[in-house]
Amino acid sequence: MSKVFIGCGAGFSGDRFDAAGPVVDTLATRDGERFLIFEVLAERTLAIAQRLRMADPEAGYSPYLDYYIEPILKNAKENKIRIVSNLGAANPVSAAKRVHAIANELGIKNLRVGVVLGDDLLGVYSADTVRELPTMEGISVGDRDIIAANVYLGARPIAEALALDVDVVLVGRSTDAALTLGPLIHVHGWAEDDWDRLAQGTIAGHLLECGGQVTGAYFADPGFKDVPNLAEVGFPIAEIEANGDIVITKADNTGGLVSKATVTEQILYEMHDPGNYLTPDVTLDVMNVELEDDGPNRVRLTGAKGKPPPATLKVTVSVDGGWLGEGEITYAGPNALARAELAASVVKRRSQILGIQEPLRVDIIGTGAVHDNDMSAKRMRKNFPQNGEYRVRAAIRSVDHKTAQRISDEVQSLYCSGPAAGGGVRQYVSHQVSTASVLIAPEKVMPNVYVQEISS
Repeated sequence: MSKVFIGCGAGFSGDRFDAAGPVVDTLATRDGERFLIFEVLAERTLAIAQRLRMADPEAGYSPYLDYYIEPILKNAKENKIRIVSNLGAANPVSAAKRVHAIANELGIKNLRVGVVLGDDLLGVYSADTVRELPTMEGISVGDRDIIAANVYLGARPIAEALALDVDVVLVGRSTDAALTLGPLIHVHGWAEDDWDRLAQGTIAGHLLECGGQVTGAYFADPGFKDVPNLAEVGFPIAEIEANGDIVITKADNTGGLVSKATVTEQILYEMHDPGNYLTPDVTLDVMNVELEDDGPNRVRLTGAKGKPPPATLKVTVSVDGGWLGEGEITYAGPNALARAELAASVVKRRSQILGIQEPLRVDIIGTGAVHDNDMSAKRMRKNFPQNGEYRVRAAIRSVDHKTAQRISDEVQSLYCSGPAAGGGVRQYVSHQVSTASVLIAPEKVMPNVYVQEISS
């Protein structure tokens, strides 16, 4: 095959659930190997999934799996569009079972589901061994409870799964770009040292992985960067030749925009070193990438260069982060800013009276809270209208659930024990996860492929 078509149906967990439909409809009209990816797994998303699996051995896959898979599975199967996704999260095998259940509910026959395993480092190392690994970034693991330790797998296991004639491939933790590079390796047969083609495939995955960001959704800035019909933004499709050349476009008959500017922004997104973007498959260099228009909403990309991958693999270690207690209340109308400032001071003083030792953050939203600079916000407030609408937010992190709850409750108490006319209280206490990144040798990782039985 000279060309592979790969579309994206989601760029994060909870992304628009109906976006994949137009992508599948478009792929169904294309002549060549076709794939649909869902990229829904962030570090904390995976840690939450691991917690769910601890409570229930059959849980731990994406809670949104049904929302993404059910609407498009039959159409994809009938048109031989294969699905590759990290919807498996902490439990790809159970995710595969659920996909089969959906297939049976829809009357889909002979669906084959491949599962890539091996990213769970706690299946290889003890928790104590993981604690001893040097931290490259993030928090110090110390003696905190380890919830998960997942290594980023590359594209080769996905290619191996596709070679087993499956309709769906489900993985846990892999690089985001591997969801795209795996199908390209499978179809085009790129060798492990074909660095420049692997680089092109990796940048194709990097462009697809965030869904609508490359088709104008995250690009839009009214009056500066206008995007048509953002409410019906079309998700991206990449057309990749055997030589690695890429065309980025979007689903037919949808809103949004694909231009050299949207593609450039997405190339630079989350890329710390454009000359050395590290993955398990290749070190990507985008310094000499060239973009050219290839028609309406079509941009051709060439020139990505590749080098051998790093000697180590990245592991995300997720540990118990304690509790986050939050509370919000709104003050509006005459003298609202002064009442909001009084409410903020009451909550701060109450935390002292209660003997709470953890740092407390109290913001007045609308006066500079986003930039986490309380002194600057105070200086700015003299320029804000007194008769406006302001929301006070108090938040605290604590290892103790009771402490987090107390601060949340203090905001609620402002209803009758605070300034006049507060309303719209929202309270939330949530269990938190903190993460660290560590490095391990690749030989310690043993990925393998599990093929689910054919559904009846």
